[in-house]
Amino acid sequence: MNGKPYFLRGWDESEPIASYVGVASIDIPIGYAGSITSVHFTNYHFIWRPKYRKKVIVPEVGSMLRDVIKGRYNKKWLGGIIALETIPDHVHLFTKTDHTIALNNIIARIEGRSSRILRNGFPSLKSRLPALWTRTYFVSTHGHTSSDTTEKYVEEQKSG
Repeated sequence: MNGKPYFLRGWDESEPIASYVGVASIDIPIGYAGSITSVHFTNYHFIWRPKYRKKVIVPEVGSMLRDVIKGRYNKKWLGGIIALETIPDHVHLFTKTDHTIALNNIIARIEGRSSRILRNGFPSLKSRLPALWTRTYFVSTHGHTSSDTTEKYVEEQKSG
C-alpha cells in the first residue's frame, strides 16, 4: 500500500483529484455501501415500545410484527436487517440503512405500517390502547467494530 486512503488508490497525482473521485470504479470495502458520490457505513440500533409500555407483544403479535418489518415494503427503508427481537414491552431493531433517509422517517414508516396491520389482525390491541406505539424511540449509530457486539446484545434481549 502506498499510504493513500483506500478511495485514492490508483490516483495519479498528475491528474485532478475531482476526476478520479467521480469515477464509479472506486473500491468499496466489504460492509460499506456507496454510490458515485459517496461511501458510507450506516448501522442503526432502534428501540421503540407500545403505548404505556404495555406488554402486548405476545408471541403471536411478535411473530406478525417481525413479518411486517421484514416485509418487502420495508426493504426500501431498511437496507438489511442485522438483528430483530420483539420483547413483550419493546422492540429492538439493528439495521443497515441508506444514509440519505432520515431516521424519523424510517421509524415512522415501520410504526405506522405495523400498527395498522397488527391492530387489524388483533382487535384486542384496538380496545386496549388508543395507539399501538408511543411517539418516542431510541436510536444510536454503530460503527464497524461494534456491530457484532450490538447484534449479540439485541439477540440476547429475548433471554434477558
